[in-house]
Amino acid sequence: MSFAKTEPEWAERASRHLKAELKKAGITYAGLANLLKKHGFKNETRASVSSKLASGAFAPAFFVASQVAIGRETIRLEDV
Repeated sequence: MSFAKTEPEWAERASRHLKAELKKAGITYAGLANLLKKHGFKNETRASVSSKLASGAFAPAFFVASQVAIGRETIRLEDV
């Protein structure tokens, strides 16, 4: 797979990647919101997670913290 060429494509790929990781881990959006609270994201809710993943508009900190929260230790850029 080649790397994204535009910002919207990067956003879409990051969103799809995180959704797939959540599905593999069996974690819901509400579950992710609760896990993120343990990592300093106190205001996350099921609705806010859903909105971020639907739009692909989220900060790198949210993406990385989400990966840590669901137990991922590595992120292969080729997979995003």
